[in-house]
Amino acid sequence: MTPVARLVPVSTREPIAVRADPPAVIDVPPAHLELIWRPLQLRDATPLHGLLQAIETAEGARERQSYEEVVELLTGPLVDLGSDSLGGFDDAGTIRAYALVEVRPGEKVLRALLRGGVHPRWRGRGIGRAVLSWMEGRGRQRLAASGTELPTRLAVMVEEGARDQRRLYAAGGFSPIRWYTSMRRDLSAPMPQTPLPEGLQIAPWHDGLDETVRLAHNEAFADHWGSEPFSAEAWAHQDAHFTPGWSFVALDASGAEPEVAGYLLSGRYPQDWAALGYTCGYADVVGVRPAWRRQGVAAALLVTAMAAYRAADMEYACLRVDTANPTGALGLYERLGYQATHGYVMYSVEI
Repeated sequence: MTPVARLVPVSTREPIAVRADPPAVIDVPPAHLELIWRPLQLRDATPLHGLLQAIETAEGARERQSYEEVVELLTGPLVDLGSDSLGGFDDAGTIRAYALVEVRPGEKVLRALLRGGVHPRWRGRGIGRAVLSWMEGRGRQRLAASGTELPTRLAVMVEEGARDQRRLYAAGGFSPIRWYTSMRRDLSAPMPQTPLPEGLQIAPWHDGLDETVRLAHNEAFADHWGSEPFSAEAWAHQDAHFTPGWSFVALDASGAEPEVAGYLLSGRYPQDWAALGYTCGYADVVGVRPAWRRQGVAAALLVTAMAAYRAADMEYACLRVDTANPTGALGLYERLGYQATHGYVMYSVEI
């Protein structure tokens, strides 16, 4: 059974400045580790991408970060590179380690997401422990400065096969609290029949639907663990790999005005295909508003997306699911022919 963090009632919770236990000063990793440390800058995007590729290759990662995603990470609205990032460079100026702390606003939980890594040839020297210590310290500082009364979390996502990283976070006091499964569906197999309820129709995604889809998303995911509502500003910061032509909206036209019943937003990630060994269209987000659940809406959206992927010569349809999803999504995907391929684990410190 997936453990669920116990949230302490606000009335008995200590102030965040006490709970977070932030360090007054965070020192960069020590000089004996033989790296020179400074905050990351946008000009580091290309070498940082190279470092990530080396780490992913060594760990046999099934999914890879693109250069565009690295640029998004360095220019996103949730990271101040001057204080929330760190790069470790060797004597030749080559980046060998990095750390980033990103605090995501929330109405239920305030989360500090930690991202860091060390080049495979520089492991075994204590650099990973030093990077984690810096990330945790900076994360605690950011959470303490928020003044929030909400529960807070230091969190990191790790691919199940990344054993070095998993051992590092476990040794650092982080606990696995959530599991996610990546799945694929062979597009050469026959497509199932997925009729929609009367009054519903599936339309291609377009910009005019974006705001109504955002509001539908916030409603659809309100009961999902770890999900927080998107503001208009955060929703507009769209992923570089978002693919409108593979994205669809289920509309209920039975009333005076069409309503969004569900939606599916897809991405195209060609940087993953060599590692995966096949091409695929990726359903990044599938949501159905509560009033339209268990009526075949999600299945119809998925099959519509599958047809779009296949028309673009993709070999598989792919997605990732929280194994404890309360809507029964895992069972739906299995019934549609999706099969598990690999997984991810969220490690956290609950504060």
